[in-house]
Amino acid sequence: MADPTIEQSAPAASAPPPPPNPPITAQPVRKAKQDRAPEGDPGIWRISRRNLLSIAGWMGFFAFILTSTIGALRFMFPRVLFEPPTKFKAGFPQDFVVGEVSEKYKDEKRVWIVREREGFYAIISICTHLGCTPRWLASDIKFKCPCHGSGFYKTGINFEGPAPRPLERASISISDDGQIEVDRSIKFLYEKGEWSKPGAFLPFVG
Repeated sequence: MADPTIEQSAPAASAPPPPPNPPITAQPVRKAKQDRAPEGDPGIWRISRRNLLSIAGWMGFFAFILTSTIGALRFMFPRVLFEPPTKFKAGFPQDFVVGEVSEKYKDEKRVWIVREREGFYAIISICTHLGCTPRWLASDIKFKCPCHGSGFYKTGINFEGPAPRPLERASISISDDGQIEVDRSIKFLYEKGEWSKPGAFLPFVG
């Protein structure tokens, strides 16, 4: 016989089952149409080989016209090289000491001015071997080229080294104001007998 004090528990009501998840269907991946032109597009994708060659030909033609025009305009304005004047005044004869070689204008004008008892002569300071600038060695009384060892007497005549001929002389004269004037554009060559010509030597006693 069952105990009446013991209450029989009613079975708990079970929760309703969750609704089933809807089935997942795979969505098709749409690729961007980058490799294919849209229908009716007359763009670059529609250029044929014939049109491409035509465009390249016209571009070459216009490039030629442009280059020719620039060249013609450039020809109308030629480049002009402005060089320092070859003629310059070197001061008064009394400013030079007899027997000395003045190097005052060697760097700027590339000219030595030599004062002798009978007068003056101007030597162009360019070695006749390869165009280097010789040095005046007062202790040895000679010009010495530092490049290949060519040696020249005080008069400019070569006596050692590979230099094939003497140094060149520039025109020297007295200007209207009494100063010595040197013109490098007029040269006198010893091997051609030009040192005896007027302008190669400036007679002066004073």
